[in-house]
Amino acid sequence: MARILIIDDDKDVREATQILLAANGYDPVTADSGRSGIDLIAKNAVDLVILDVFMPGMDGLTTAQAIHRGHPNLPIIAVSGFMFGGQCPTMPGFDSMATEAGAISTLYKPFKPAQLVQAIQKALNVMA
Repeated sequence: MARILIIDDDKDVREATQILLAANGYDPVTADSGRSGIDLIAKNAVDLVILDVFMPGMDGLTTAQAIHRGHPNLPIIAVSGFMFGGQCPTMPGFDSMATEAGAISTLYKPFKPAQLVQAIQKALNVMA
């Protein structure tokens, strides 16, 4: 059973994602900030990280970079509810910024539960 860390500052999102993952046979753990997520990874083995990009304090891109530096083979799925990049051709898109920070996949909130489960399965298969 894969242990998946959910890092999101929104309590409702963390809880809903945790319920979804448990219902699909995963072992979800949560953190409410980038710093607490990094601390959790240092103390506990996880197989995958679902990471919100826009959080107060340490944002998700900085968090992804720190996780990737310490655990380069740990897959990260970056999620964001804020659309950017598409309206301004000179601004990089969320997908490219997250990938550059170390994410292997991205999803826009609100996503369908099946989309998240599919992204998790794909990420875990790629890293296997």
